[in-house]
Amino acid sequence: MDTNGFYQKIKNGTPVYGTCVTVNSPQWPALVNKAGLDFVFLDTEHVPLDRSQLAYLCHGYRAQGIAPIVRVGTADDTLVCQAVDAGAQGVVAPYLETEQQIESLVYALKYRPLKGALMEQYRAKPETVPDTLQTYLAGYNSGNIAIANIESVPALSNLDSLLAVRGLDAVFIGPHDLSISMGLPEEYDHPEFEKAVSHIIKSCRSTGIAVGIHFSMEPDRQVKWAQHGANIIVHSSDIALFGQRLASDMKYIKNLLGHTHHSGEPDTMATVI
Repeated sequence: MDTNGFYQKIKNGTPVYGTCVTVNSPQWPALVNKAGLDFVFLDTEHVPLDRSQLAYLCHGYRAQGIAPIVRVGTADDTLVCQAVDAGAQGVVAPYLETEQQIESLVYALKYRPLKGALMEQYRAKPETVPDTLQTYLAGYNSGNIAIANIESVPALSNLDSLLAVRGLDAVFIGPHDLSISMGLPEEYDHPEFEKAVSHIIKSCRSTGIAVGIHFSMEPDRQVKWAQHGANIIVHSSDIALFGQRLASDMKYIKNLLGHTHHSGEPDTMATVI
């Protein structure tokens, strides 16, 4: 199911807006909806969400007309199908560097529930899929979105081949891992890093593939890359926004009251977060 037309929006190049959510709270979907977001990014690669929690979150956000995009640990057909079964509309697989990895993601999303030897046969010879089955699978998996994390030098070097894989819908640029792979850890304003990001965005948009990039700090970089063609805006996360706002507010309050210490400890909150 295409939640709130999200699939069509990204295929048309329409800007869509979201954030990363880690909090499993019944109040969060309505709060995110009030902010006017189109999607949420639920990360099961780094965030300890179990399958029940993931299903709870996906269905809660879908009920608010917000598309759940889930990152799994690897482009494994079982993990991908479990995410879709939980309610994910889109699935992100991290650190993809080969055409075979992207094909695994695409086939898991768009040929489910097929698996095993028959799936491998259809991967090798897509033209052998019977028309009736092809029609069924297209309807069964309608709205499912295949998203590749491009976040390494090998992926950057092989970008044209990766983007040519049929069925890939979108790319998420992983700035942290990409900067490290380039030998420029967290140097997000370095000319070579910016050149790489610009190249990925231009390549994606020229081939009709949606593209986004995620940052957890101030929104200026989101605006900058949107102006350069990124149409998926993944801004920060609930935990980062909470931490940044809490640190800022507490610093402001303590400065007004002339307090620089709490419980005998130096006030280092703002620099730690």
